[in-house]
Amino acid sequence: MNQWAVVVAAGAIAGYGVFSRRLATTVVSGPLVFVVCGLAIGPLGFDLLNRERDPELTRALFESALVLMLFTDAASIRLGALRREGFLALRLLAVGLPATIVVGWLLAWPLLPGLGVWELALVAIVLAPTDAALGQQAVSNKRVPPLIRHGLSVESGLNDGLALPFFLLALAAAGGSHAHAGVGETFLRALLLSAALGIAVGWGGAHVLRRSALWGWSSPTWWPYTTLAVAAIAYVLCVAAEGSGFIGAWAAGLVFGHWMRRAPSGRQPRADSPDPARSTEFSERLGLLLASLSFLVFGAVILGPVLANLTWRMVAYALISLTVVRMLPVALALVGTGLRPASLAYLGWFGPRGLASLVFGLLALEEGMPGSTQLSGVIAVTVALSVCLHGASAPFLGERYGDWYARRLRTDPAGLRENTLADTRHLAPPQTGDS
Repeated sequence: MNQWAVVVAAGAIAGYGVFSRRLATTVVSGPLVFVVCGLAIGPLGFDLLNRERDPELTRALFESALVLMLFTDAASIRLGALRREGFLALRLLAVGLPATIVVGWLLAWPLLPGLGVWELALVAIVLAPTDAALGQQAVSNKRVPPLIRHGLSVESGLNDGLALPFFLLALAAAGGSHAHAGVGETFLRALLLSAALGIAVGWGGAHVLRRSALWGWSSPTWWPYTTLAVAAIAYVLCVAAEGSGFIGAWAAGLVFGHWMRRAPSGRQPRADSPDPARSTEFSERLGLLLASLSFLVFGAVILGPVLANLTWRMVAYALISLTVVRMLPVALALVGTGLRPASLAYLGWFGPRGLASLVFGLLALEEGMPGSTQLSGVIAVTVALSVCLHGASAPFLGERYGDWYARRLRTDPAGLRENTLADTRHLAPPQTGDS
């Protein structure tokens, strides 16, 4: 790797860190900064980084970032709260995700004529998962109803893992040059075996770390590294078993987070001891760093070459994927919930495509299928447009939607379905004058 590319990458990380709070409320998002820096050092710019010279860098970086994202996102999901309060997230996942795949598949047919049936399915599946990090202000703005923020966050944390089995089955059915296993074997190894291994590793890791903390055997300094090791073990074991390391990491994170949050039994930890349930924080921050670098490398080695061979079909499908393919299934999934049109529009728009789509697309490209170049181009353009459009619109639309919610909350709080889970102290704008 070119040493100047390292300097630019480090400078981009440092520069964004210096101005991160200022930029957080503007149209300039972190992913946008890193994609633009990537374009500058890629073949369209100074040519400091390209895939031909560094063939393993892109895959290693993308996969490492996705493993950590899958593990930590799944670990953050509170299964109990999801059962009690998560009607929105459950509908988005159980109805919205499959509907998104089907609609994306059907609409890809006339727009991407160079792809086969299963390659079209791969496009739809790869672009189905969402990435809340690309529109962070949309889910972090406290004036947005907690129900909506919670729903979008949970959907983003789980839908990439849920889309993985569909992706692997479609990849096997597409019959890439390296796909030796049949669909049935792929299902057994990638889904059942990987999930079982991930659950076992996550359960074992959580119990060992929790007991060690309770008995005072371990130093809190080492808990974050132990958590990171759990994710790595789950991934590598599944790969060694010829399964899916991503499904293993996702399943391990789901179980690990659940058991780490359970109330301890027996001996209580020391009063001054940190909560071991927070041991995923280091992995989350490392995942954020790797994801940021992934967007930089994406701009350099994937998006740059795609822009040099851009077609109207790629742009057309990308725009349809970010609008119709997302919004129609969301509206369908939420029929009968009582949510207002403004909320449906907000939920429908904020379905950014990010890291999961990039990694799935890279894996599909490496299968060497006849239409893999066009497939990769469509995915790259969709993610690039999502970085620009969702990142730029999140601060503005978050405030506008927050204003709408505050007005409705004052006039009809009892009839507002969005008011579920609400702590209204954070939602209404400050009042002036008499209260």
